[in-house]
Amino acid sequence: MIYDTIIVGSGTAGLSAAVYAGRAQLIFAVVDRIGGSVGQISGSSRVDNYLGLYGESGFDLGMKFRRHAQALGTEFIEGEVVKIVSDNGIYKILLKSGEPLQTKTVVYAAGTEPIKPDITGLERFSGKGVSYCAICDGAFYRNKVVAVIGCGDSALGDALFLAPIAAEVYVIHRRNELRANKTLCQRAEETKNIHFILSAEVKEFVGGEKISSIRYIHNCKEQSLGTSGVFIAVGSRPATAPLKDIVELNEGGYIVAGEDCVTSAKGIFAAGDVRTKPMKQLITAAADGANSIHSAEEFLRIRNSECGIRN
Repeated sequence: MIYDTIIVGSGTAGLSAAVYAGRAQLIFAVVDRIGGSVGQISGSSRVDNYLGLYGESGFDLGMKFRRHAQALGTEFIEGEVVKIVSDNGIYKILLKSGEPLQTKTVVYAAGTEPIKPDITGLERFSGKGVSYCAICDGAFYRNKVVAVIGCGDSALGDALFLAPIAAEVYVIHRRNELRANKTLCQRAEETKNIHFILSAEVKEFVGGEKISSIRYIHNCKEQSLGTSGVFIAVGSRPATAPLKDIVELNEGGYIVAGEDCVTSAKGIFAAGDVRTKPMKQLITAAADGANSIHSAEEFLRIRNSECGIRN
């Protein structure tokens, strides 16, 4: 079977693309790396900046997006894309397991992956007190001391989510100022059990079977913080490895594409946080999903016309 388009990624951009592909009656599918996933939005405790849906939890909002796509007949294929290759005008989507998928166009909306900081003990305690998802694992730390490493929107969002659960929440960052938006900063600063340790460099996670403390340098002195859990939120990088040598990437690994989501490779379109753009937000990801399918439809129309195929 050859699809009109394969959408790689089931976050906001991918699900938005699925809605528009369904409305356009394309033959399409969404490749979902983790079955039932709705992307990084699931890690947001509260969404205040999506028009008309104020105060929703990220997971609930993401599930609304997914159900919308399902209602329009979206086929979901669980699998991890490892490479995309061109073969005589058809793209082959190679999965880690399972048969390759064939498609005339690709909407690449795989999002980003969390950056893992260089901290001794990070790998040792991953899943043993160290987590990248406060929404997923926060409930395990009720009435305990936890730490969040980072200072951006994700870090303060995690801290605010953890505050009603944990006894104390420490936000640790190597710089002397916060980088999150002002609303999040204000909310975090007004939350009594959220504390900030700035200008601090985390050196090591310490413990036995599970993490028990963080060793860090602050004011040129080595210090230690006892904690039961650590949440890493220091940023992310684009998940564009399957497209290496296929499309143009910038120095940061993001796909070079404009608002029409058109890339340097004919028939491949980039949507969401993987593409170069000044503002990476929920609402811009949804717009990318719509634009990518519009561009894919135009590409298919021209392709069919050149092949003498009537629409």
